[in-house]
Amino acid sequence: MKMTGLVISLVAGAALGVSGMAFAGGNETPGTFQESSLPGGGLEVPHNDRIHLSTDKQWVSSEGHLSDLIRLQWTKDRAKPAIAWLDENGKDKAAIIAHAKANNPEQHDHNHMSFETTMAPDGKDANELFTRLEIPFDQDVAEIRTHSSNFNVMDGILRIAGTGGVNRDLTWAKSDDGNVTTSRWAMRADTSEETGGNAGSNLQIIRYSDDGKALDNPFTINRSSGNIGIGNSDAKTKLDVSDDSIRIRKSMTPASSTAPGEVGEMAWDDGYVYVCVAPNTWKRTALSSW
Repeated sequence: MKMTGLVISLVAGAALGVSGMAFAGGNETPGTFQESSLPGGGLEVPHNDRIHLSTDKQWVSSEGHLSDLIRLQWTKDRAKPAIAWLDENGKDKAAIIAHAKANNPEQHDHNHMSFETTMAPDGKDANELFTRLEIPFDQDVAEIRTHSSNFNVMDGILRIAGTGGVNRDLTWAKSDDGNVTTSRWAMRADTSEETGGNAGSNLQIIRYSDDGKALDNPFTINRSSGNIGIGNSDAKTKLDVSDDSIRIRKSMTPASSTAPGEVGEMAWDDGYVYVCVAPNTWKRTALSSW
């Protein structure tokens, strides 16, 4: 069915409160609007008829954004214009909503758009629409949040990218009321300059204090050399520890000097320190008190 004049019909029908408004349907039998049977009423587009919107306008603010073919506006501070999906029984299943203030005046302003789906039908909040993803507005950097949701990347890549001089962090945090989060750990590609030869953008593990302030980076991997620093970020060997001891918790006694072993393995017991100096070849030195 052709939809010529549909927008005019929609606007006129809404403005005049007319039910039974007809499509301009070309040579085909036109459908007619009727009052919706859903709670709250409203105009219902004839069953199986489609709305086709198109434009040759640009998204230009000074011209009133004439390319926004659907425009939803709230006219009271707690109104929530939404697009909703319902099942065959007229029950809510999903919605996209944007609004400024919460229903409860005692809550903080929301100022976000949200993607919502229903909770489990046999759970505590059975069939209630629940925010799964929220994207805030009026923020220079949007703090996007998910709720009661798992994020899976199937056969793809989860990528954290950034320009030079910007840390690229994956952060673990503690959550408090009011969507307040306090950092606890972060995995970071740091701001070290990329100068060629695989240098720069080294990997760090950052730890944070109770109030969310960075304490230090106890673990670093240099991207160019692969050197690992414990307590430092400029490791000079494959394992570079900035401390005065290394602990091997469990003792082990090789069965003989030809016991299975890999070059560089070390072990200890009450009497000796053992070092594997060649495949399946151990040497030892005696321990003594002083």
